[in-house]
Amino acid sequence: MKILKVLGILILVIIALAVGAFAYFGGFHKVEFKTVTTGGEVLVYEDMLGDYSKSPAVMDKVYSALLDNYKIETTKGIGIYFDNPQNKAVEELRSEIGCIVEPKDTALLKSISDFKIKVLPVQEYLVAEFPYKGGVSIIVGLMKVYPAMTNYVKENNLPVDSPVMEIYDVPNKTIQYRRLISQ
Repeated sequence: MKILKVLGILILVIIALAVGAFAYFGGFHKVEFKTVTTGGEVLVYEDMLGDYSKSPAVMDKVYSALLDNYKIETTKGIGIYFDNPQNKAVEELRSEIGCIVEPKDTALLKSISDFKIKVLPVQEYLVAEFPYKGGVSIIVGLMKVYPAMTNYVKENNLPVDSPVMEIYDVPNKTIQYRRLISQ
């Protein structure tokens, strides 16, 4: 009888910890979308072909190169994902992975030759924000935001094949999801 009581308490503690962790990483965050005209950020990036799960390594590579080689410190990472992994083979997935450079650093960009550089167009985007508290937040965000975005896009007759951006804003502890809705 005593062992069942201890086992029951242990199970309750594990469940409470799991629910607490899920909540901490944004599991109960309500995903809300808004239409915003935004853009204009300067990106330093690398094209990537293949599994989107390799994005963090490429983002870290760009971040480290900017810091070590050009003395440009960035606080926002970005991934622009062009293909739906449910509709395309993993090895064919296209993305642009890198960092957003602050305007004060744009003069230094002329010396960069090992990465691509572009300015995001100022256009109308569907935007949602999600809390960023580490790598688990990214996974929870994928599970919550993408299904909600798919439903929102269908319900509002928005383009279904436009790229999706994920902007990791480290100082503000948010992940911003953007989907282009005007062309």
